[in-house]
Amino acid sequence: MSEFVRYFSGYPEHIVSAIMQLIKNDTHGAYLTKKYPRAHTITSDKLLYTYATELKKQYLKNAPPFGRAAFKKQGDMVTNALGTHTYRMQGKTRKHDLAINSDLLRAPEPLLKALVVHELAHFKEKDHNKSFYKLCCHMEPEYHQLELDLRIFCVLVAQGNNPYATS
Repeated sequence: MSEFVRYFSGYPEHIVSAIMQLIKNDTHGAYLTKKYPRAHTITSDKLLYTYATELKKQYLKNAPPFGRAAFKKQGDMVTNALGTHTYRMQGKTRKHDLAINSDLLRAPEPLLKALVVHELAHFKEKDHNKSFYKLCCHMEPEYHQLELDLRIFCVLVAQGNNPYATS
């Protein structure tokens, strides 16, 4: 259980303690499935691209052009990133690409949204600073809670116990 403490570094001790108790009691899966009963239906790169593009159109109208979006296997979700944002030059145009960890193919939509919002925020803010998190919260007002729940989901996946894998 203690190997999962690193998933919650930076959170206040009382929150980490509560989450560690959920994990110890093996109730973290029930916590998530009660809050988020079903997995999303975004099951292809094309659907992910459409989903991310719609969020970008709604919140980042003046951001640089969107390139690609794909689900990719990226190893341990916390160590090797839940998602990545990169850019490439296509002629004289900078295109932004998103890669979302394929473990999120079977996750609740709000958790996928939190990650896509996070990566889209990098279109405007390179670093994880106050402006970055303000932008995340503009796109998703519950961003901070969703990010915490996403980390709980990461623990379940690391344990080989994704409650949405059979949805």
